[in-house]
Amino acid sequence: MTDNRPLRVAVLGPGGVGGLLAALLARAGHQVTCLAGEETVRALRTDGIHVSSKQFDDFAVSVGADTVLRHPVDVCLVTVKQTALDAALDRVPPDVLGEGLVVPLLNGIEHPAALRERYAPELVAPGVIRIASSRQAPGRIVHGSPFAEIDLASATAAPVRLDELARVLTDAGVTTRVHEDEERALWAKLAFLTPFALLTTGYGVPIGRVRTEHREELLALVEEVAAVSRACGVPSDTAAAVRLYDAFPDEAKSSMQRDAENGVPLETDAIGGAVLRAAARHAVAVPVTASLLEEIGRRDR
Repeated sequence: MTDNRPLRVAVLGPGGVGGLLAALLARAGHQVTCLAGEETVRALRTDGIHVSSKQFDDFAVSVGADTVLRHPVDVCLVTVKQTALDAALDRVPPDVLGEGLVVPLLNGIEHPAALRERYAPELVAPGVIRIASSRQAPGRIVHGSPFAEIDLASATAAPVRLDELARVLTDAGVTTRVHEDEERALWAKLAFLTPFALLTTGYGVPIGRVRTEHREELLALVEEVAAVSRACGVPSDTAAAVRLYDAFPDEAKSSMQRDAENGVPLETDAIGGAVLRAAARHAVAVPVTASLLEEIGRRDR
């Protein structure tokens, strides 16, 4: 990724996030192959990807599509939900990947270890993405947020590779930064996401009503997750988190809440479950987190 040639990019899971990234990278001139099921592959081969976005304008691009990776790539963006990760990885055989970076843009903190068991550790470069983007149908992407940002960090991949990928993504329109501390980057998103996801999903209301009707639980949950983060060695600014929730539009919903409304499997284990397991390892009490997870789990069965 240092000779300015177009990159060979695989996108595992061209949904709301992956589809937008695939389209932006293809528009920037890179060779993009989307990996998905047969129905999505047929749609992408026929019509490409159509994006509706206030930030990036409305546009359409052609992309490659296949059910499995058949040639080495420079980078593989993993953008499936955590609930579909194990099955989806069968589409990216390690012996075919070559020396390509594996960049998971997933919620949670536990998936990098699993990826490093499957692929060479020096190839795994986790990232977190801040975006609101949804798939309306195969190849039809609506990008709703006025921003698209990625933070990359890896304890095992070469920094120069992350720097070059950050440049490519930024040039394509996605503001991307490289951080030195992988655990800090992953916990920063999880500490924010857990209260937002569990409360909006648990009560079935947007963040505006959470702020007013369930504020005591919101503050308690922020403190619980921050305590777990600190026990794991990652500082957490609870006051800043609360200010961020208070600044959200009243109608904002978490992706977990939208999944619940649409009958999609929930990422409760990757988000809340990861917090509970970390809390147990460090003997941190998290009663509000545990109670919300139990309630969501009862309704999700």
